[in-house]
Amino acid sequence: MTATLVDNAMMLRPGHWARPGSVLVDDGKIAAINPEVDSVDCLVERVDAKGALLTPGLIDLHCHGIGQFLYEAAPQQIQDAASVLPSFGTTCVLPTLYTVMNRSSLSLLERLSEELPKTVGAAMPGFHLEGPFLALPGAGAETVAGDLVLLEEILAATGGRVSAMSVSPDTPNIIPVIKRLREQDIAVFLTHTRASVEQTCAAIDAGAQHATHFYDVFPLPEETDPGVRPVGAVETILADDRCTVDFICDNVHVHPMAIRAALAAKGWEGIVAITDANIGAGLDDGIYKTPWGYSVRVSQSDAARVADEDHPQHGMLSGSSLTMDRAIFNLLNWLDLPEYQIWAMGTTNPASVAHLANKGDIRVGADADLVLWEQSKNGLQAKKTWVAGECVFDTESQPCALGER
Repeated sequence: MTATLVDNAMMLRPGHWARPGSVLVDDGKIAAINPEVDSVDCLVERVDAKGALLTPGLIDLHCHGIGQFLYEAAPQQIQDAASVLPSFGTTCVLPTLYTVMNRSSLSLLERLSEELPKTVGAAMPGFHLEGPFLALPGAGAETVAGDLVLLEEILAATGGRVSAMSVSPDTPNIIPVIKRLREQDIAVFLTHTRASVEQTCAAIDAGAQHATHFYDVFPLPEETDPGVRPVGAVETILADDRCTVDFICDNVHVHPMAIRAALAAKGWEGIVAITDANIGAGLDDGIYKTPWGYSVRVSQSDAARVADEDHPQHGMLSGSSLTMDRAIFNLLNWLDLPEYQIWAMGTTNPASVAHLANKGDIRVGADADLVLWEQSKNGLQAKKTWVAGECVFDTESQPCALGER
C-alpha cells in the first residue's frame, strides 16, 4: 500500500480543534500529523487539499440500507451498499437488521454475516440488530420476550459479528439478555418502548447505556391525573449520565428543539447522529419500489413516505431517506456549538458508543478513515474518501453510484 500525504488541509479533530495542516497515512493508519517535510519519503502520494476540510469518516450506528439496497434483503446488497456509502462521507456503518432474528431466518442471517469481512468501501465491523426483544413493533420490527437460548442462536448465526443490539426495557425477561450482551462486549441500545421509570432504570443498571432513534417509538406514558405530565423512559434516559442518545437528524422524525433539549441534558459528548436510512436514502426526489410490495416517495425536504394511493398507509412515514452528510449539515445549522464538537456527533461519539477504539478520530495510530469535503450553503459533498488508507471514492473520477444529487 502506497503511503499518502494529505497536505494543505483544514484538519478537524472532533471534539478538539480545527486548524490547517497535513496528515500522513501509511499501512491503513494515520502515521503522522504535520510531519516534517524532510521526513516524508519522496515516493509518497501527495494530495493537495487546497484548504478543503478534512475530517474522520462518518460512522452510522443505525442504518438499514442506502439507495435501493437493503442489507437484509440479500448478501449482495451488503456489498452494493458498502461500495456507495463513501460517496456520502460514510466510512463505517453498523448494518441494521430487524426482521431476520428468528429461528426461521437464521440461515439467511448466517449468509449475511459472512459478507461483512468482504466489503469493499465502507467498513462494517458488525451488525446492529434492532430486535427481536422489543416491546413495541414499529416499522415491522419483531417483538419477542427475552430468550437467552434464542439470543445464543442468533449470536452463533452471526459468527460473533454483532456490535450492538436494540432492546426494550419493558420486554419480559429482558434483564438477563442485557447482561449476557454486555458479557460479550455488545453495546445495548434502548428503543421501541413505553417503559416505566423503574423498568428503564433496571435496564440501564444492567448495562444498557445508549438509546437509539430517540423520541421515535418512545410514546408518552398514559396520563392518569389530568394536568400531571407522566414520566417514563425518555425522562429517565435524559436524566441518567450513563446514557448517550442518537437522533434521526432530518427535521421530520425529530424536531431540532428536541435535539437541543437533549444537548442541554447530555452535552455534545452524549449526542450521536444516525440516519436510520432505508430504501430511498440518498436518491433524487422521486418514487421508488421497495421489497415490501409498495412504493415510497422520496423528497430531500422530507422523509420517505408510502406513495401508493390505494395503500392503507398512503402518505405515512416509511423509514428515513437521510444520509450522514446531510445529518451533519443539519446539525451544523441547528446547534450553536463549535463545529469540531458537532462533527464529533458523527465520528468520535458513535465510535465510542460502538466500542470502535481506532475509528472516528484524527490522531496518530487511528484508522485512516478520512474524508475531504466540499462545503457550500446547500450542503456537504465528499470530494475524496479513504477507508483504511485506501481511496474508495473520488468525486473527480467516480460519480455517485446512486445518481446525481
